[in-house]
Amino acid sequence: MREPTFLILTALAGGPRHGYGIIREVTALSAQRVTLLPGTLYAALDRLHAQGLIAPDREETVDGRLRRYYRLTPDGIRALDVETARLRQLATAAESRLRALRPGTA
Repeated sequence: MREPTFLILTALAGGPRHGYGIIREVTALSAQRVTLLPGTLYAALDRLHAQGLIAPDREETVDGRLRRYYRLTPDGIRALDVETARLRQLATAAESRLRALRPGTA
C-alpha cells in the first residue's frame, strides 16, 4: 500500500471526513511531509471506493457548496489493520538491525 493511501485510510479511521478534512488530516498525520492536492485526493477516493475500502457517508451543503463525507468500510478497516501490522513488522526489523550497528546500546 502506498503511503498516501495508508494516510487517507488512517485519516478516515478517526471518523467520516469530507475531502478538505481528509487533506488536512493527512498533512497533520504526516507532519507536513505529505500534502494531497484535490485532484490526487479525489482520484484516490474514487479508487478506494471502487475497491470497497471506503464508502460515502453523507452529504451536506455549506456556503452553497456540497461536501461529501467518506467513511471506512469493514474491508477498509481490515486493509488498514493488515498494513499497520506489516509496517510494524518492518519497523521492528529495522530497529533490530540498527541496534546491532550500535554496540553497547540495549
